[in-house]
Amino acid sequence: MKTIEAIPKRKIMNYTIPVWIFLACSLAAGSCRQKSVTERPYSETSDVPFQFSAEPAPEWTALMERTSGWFGADGIFSIPLDGVEEQEIAGKKTLFIFSDTYVGEVVNRVPLPGNVMVNNSVAWMKGFTPDTSAIVFEYNKDRSGKPVSFFVPHNINSKPGEYFWLGDGFINQGKNNTLYLFAYHVHKTGPGVFDFEATNVTILKIKNPTPKGITDCQQIPTGLGFVHPALGRIYFGSGILVNTEKAKAPCPDGYVYVYGIAEGKKSLLAARVRPEEFEDIDRWTFWNGSEWVKDIDSVAPIVDGVSNELSVNPTGDGRYFLTFTILGISDKIGIAVGKSPAGPFGETKEVYTCPEYKEKGLLTYNAKAHYHLSKPGELLISYNTIT
Repeated sequence: MKTIEAIPKRKIMNYTIPVWIFLACSLAAGSCRQKSVTERPYSETSDVPFQFSAEPAPEWTALMERTSGWFGADGIFSIPLDGVEEQEIAGKKTLFIFSDTYVGEVVNRVPLPGNVMVNNSVAWMKGFTPDTSAIVFEYNKDRSGKPVSFFVPHNINSKPGEYFWLGDGFINQGKNNTLYLFAYHVHKTGPGVFDFEATNVTILKIKNPTPKGITDCQQIPTGLGFVHPALGRIYFGSGILVNTEKAKAPCPDGYVYVYGIAEGKKSLLAARVRPEEFEDIDRWTFWNGSEWVKDIDSVAPIVDGVSNELSVNPTGDGRYFLTFTILGISDKIGIAVGKSPAGPFGETKEVYTCPEYKEKGLLTYNAKAHYHLSKPGELLISYNTIT
């Protein structure tokens, strides 16, 4: 068994305040389109191992370094607004979604007094290369012009004092190109940076998202966040894989895969649903370790020690890259290769050691890939930092 000769590079994006960072990796080893899904089962995927290398991507870092208005955020997810995960498409439009966001002024890389934090924000970008003239960062404002969050809990699952952190999202071509975002109900439990709890999950339904604004947002309450008797706190929305022909997935099976986390051991969980049935949670099925079942309580861990935000992306040869921060918060970024969207995933490879912890005392977390912004043969991967 030989190793792929083209060593996958991973570019890493440096970013101060709340940070993201990116990597790139080789995806080539054949094409699943050589056979139809029914002709080529997941068991026939390639076993050729990957090797990984990583390097900073300062051009992407520079895209996020701002000194006025929006100047830092975490929780970055990137969503192609045409719903298609193709690479290097001219004119491609991307929606970035963020969670905790800082708004104010920065001088000499130090925020000035009076900056404001809101719980979510967005950015709109055209193209697939980092260009400061092609991206607009946007935060919501109240009638007086004060920065506020775009999305605030107001459904039957909402409780006083809660706010939304955002999970992953996608454009659903099976539902008139509607944007769906996962939103976690979060409340503070104390004064510390880690004194918070996410208790439930709402799906945000947004029609016609454009840089002109997000004006039509419906909140769909779900039971996708709860305490499991064996696995602890569970919530879904940590990552999404749209594995459909319309999304131009290499090995489409017609499902949207939604990944979740069991907090006990930071375990990866998986659910799936047909795009046209996405809003009907009763139509979802959950991976129990051997088959897809309707009982969410039967969901089984796939991999332990992942991060609360992550990604699963196709390699192009019928396999899948699971990208995450090892153990949730650490200086290690890992990639595991799986034979299907629900695994099994092989040994986790440590592909990058984030220097911020040793050099600046910053914690690093929530690594994930941005497939449609990656160059062929690479994965662009982001991570956040916090003091």
